[in-house]
Parts: sequence; C-alpha cells; structure tokens
Amino acid sequence: MNIFEEVESNVRSYCRSFPDTFLSAKGSIIKAASGKPYIDFFAGAGALNYGHNHEHIKRRLIEYIESDGIIHSLDMYTVAKEQFLHSFRLTTLNKLNYPYKVQFCGPTGTNAVEAAIKLARKVTKRAGIFAFMGSFHGMSLGSLSITSNNYHRQAAGIPLSNVTFIPYPGDIYDINSIDYIEKILQDDHSGVDKPAAIVVETIQAEGGINIAPIDWLQALSEICKKHEILLICDEVQVGCGRTGSFFSFEEAGIVPDLVILSKSISGYGLPMALLLIKEQYDIWAPGEHNGTFRGNQLAFVAATAALELWDSKQFQEVARENSSLIKTVFEKKFVTLDPEIQVRGKGMIWGIDFSGIPIKEIAYEVRDICFSNGLIVECVGRKDTVVKILPPLTIEQGVLRQGLEILADSIKMALKRVVAHKRG
Repeated sequence: MNIFEEVESNVRSYCRSFPDTFLSAKGSIIKAASGKPYIDFFAGAGALNYGHNHEHIKRRLIEYIESDGIIHSLDMYTVAKEQFLHSFRLTTLNKLNYPYKVQFCGPTGTNAVEAAIKLARKVTKRAGIFAFMGSFHGMSLGSLSITSNNYHRQAAGIPLSNVTFIPYPGDIYDINSIDYIEKILQDDHSGVDKPAAIVVETIQAEGGINIAPIDWLQALSEICKKHEILLICDEVQVGCGRTGSFFSFEEAGIVPDLVILSKSISGYGLPMALLLIKEQYDIWAPGEHNGTFRGNQLAFVAATAALELWDSKQFQEVARENSSLIKTVFEKKFVTLDPEIQVRGKGMIWGIDFSGIPIKEIAYEVRDICFSNGLIVECVGRKDTVVKILPPLTIEQGVLRQGLEILADSIKMALKRVVAHKRG
C-alpha cells in the first residue's frame, strides 16, 4: 500500500484509471517518476488546451512572481485583472460584438454554474430550470441538480429539485426536443412551470460527445426569447477554442444570455472561472455572490498570455490542422475497425462510441491498453461506453499521429475479444 492509499480519501478517481505517479510534463507529454512518457489525450479534462507548461505562459508567470506581484486580492482592482479584462475584451468580446459583463466567480466551473443559476432566478423571479439528459455541470448542489448522471446525483444525499430534464437531440429517446419544450410551455396541464433558464452544452462532453445541431441551437435560442427564459451556455469543457472557434456556440450565430467559462480560460491549469452576463441581466447587489479565491492573480496573468496565443493566426492554424487530422483518422480509419463503432466529434474533442459492441466494459479495456502503451484517454457517456480524446490544441502533429496509432492498435487489441465472443 502506498501513501496515497494510506492517507488519501476513497473519493479519488482518476488515479484509479491512470495508476502511475507523475513527475513532470511539457507540451503534450507527461512523464512518470519512473521516466515513462505518456502522450496526453486527456489534457486535464480540458483544462490544458495550451498544453503543459507552455513557454509563453510560463515566462509571464515567472516574471510576475519574481516581481512580487499581487497574488491574492479577493475582488479588489489589480493590474493583473485590468490587463486580463483589456485582453479578453479585445480578443473576444469586441471582436465578436458580444455584449457581456464579466463576473469572476470562485475558482472552479461549478461555482460559475451556481452563479448562473442564482442570477437567472434573481432576474426572472422563477425557480425552475430546464436541463438536458446526458448533461454534466458540476458537483456542488446547484450544478448537481442540473446534472443528469444518477451516480453523481445520489451522492447529494438530499432531493435535487426545481429541474426538468429534457431529451438532448439525437440521444436514445429520439424525439424532437424543441417541439417538446414548446408543448410543455404552452400546455396549461403539463404540470411544469415556466423555468428561469434553460442550461445547455453545445457538446455534451461527459455525456458521450453528443453534439447539438446548429439549427437546434438556433431554435432553442428562439424559444428562450419567445418565452422570456434565459439561455445559459456551459462552455466549461468545450470553450476556449476546443471546437475550433473560441466559443463553441459561435457557429450557430446565437448569443446566450449567460455563458460559463472555466478550465482552459486560465491557459495553464490554474483555477479560474467566469460568468459572462448580458448587461441588462447584471443585477447583482455587491457581494451577493462571492468567493475568497475569485481574485486568482496568477490565473489572470496566465489567461492574458493565453489569449495572446489564441489571437495568433499561427496558433489557430496549428489547431485547425490538428483538428483536420483527427477528423480524418476517426472518420476514415476508426469506423472501419468494427461496423458497430460510431465516432462523433468537432474540432479537437472526439469520441469513439462502443455502446453497440456486445462486450461489457470494452471502452475501459481500450483505455487501459492505451495507458499501458503510453497514451492517456478517458471514458465518458452512458455506462462509460465512449472513449473520449482531448489533446492539447498545441500538440505536435508527429505526437498526435503517434497517439492516434496507439489508440487504433489498442482498439484492435480490445476487439479481438469481440471476435472470440462471437465465435464462442
């Protein structure tokens, strides 16, 4: 038994999937204390879009620390916050003509989700929320109430109320969820009150890489406008360039009322979360939602440097080339490995769906074989039947190809069990 098992709580999870002790990381490679290298197709669950220890961001952090810059400041004005706000407005808000105010929340995505739910209820004076089956929004009670995963919900220990779950487009229920929402809202016998907000992920990452069609997102936005319901877009995992554009909803041409950002907004894996608020809905009283670590100055410094990278045409071109390579390999190579395999993805978030394979836990087996061969991938979706990849946007093409080869070989090895099962 090691020190982790002796001292750390049973709640630990990722270490059970990736049982090694890690020492250092650079770019898209993580090294264990033993010296074994791993290609990182996990990227901190989407918190490391710029890879590990990116030189540009690291230099800024070192310079800031060596200058004795402010490290903690609650929500007081600081030069680091000022520079981030200027950069964020220049590179995203002004460029996209988005009318948002920026709220600095507690340091994790779930806190920004909590803030969004609270603000929507404060604005509309309504309690209910519509969320979607297959969703994941966090583990604190408010965000857990709009998360559909029963395993996580049961841990709350109390009823998670005031939420109505709607089928996500293309999921196992196969209904027109837009028509369904409209009928619920118009039917005076539906038993469902008009909600304060509808919370949506344009791509359900933890839900299994389920992708909302553009026309569906547009229709959802129109329903919210028609019924004076706030539209909240959770960009925690699929934002900050993961899908190709900075915000995943850009392609749909919609402008949500509230937008939740975390994970890669800091660019370096440092805790940081934002709630973007249309100006007319910024009705908070001072301190009405706060947190001791909402002024993470190192995250501001890193985020400003990361936005400079994002604003570079060269950076975006590298990400586009990587996205194109992943799409080609998934759609032309992986789908040919077995007729029951499905692939889904956009930009640099993709999943391989093994739910049609008649062998239980085959996705886990693929993940474990990948890990033993030096590649880190995660399992998501209903019953964890989808292998998800989230490489850093900055990954070198040679390393990306190597990782995809390991993934392909691992799938082939796992599928040998399927052949044996059919013969048996």
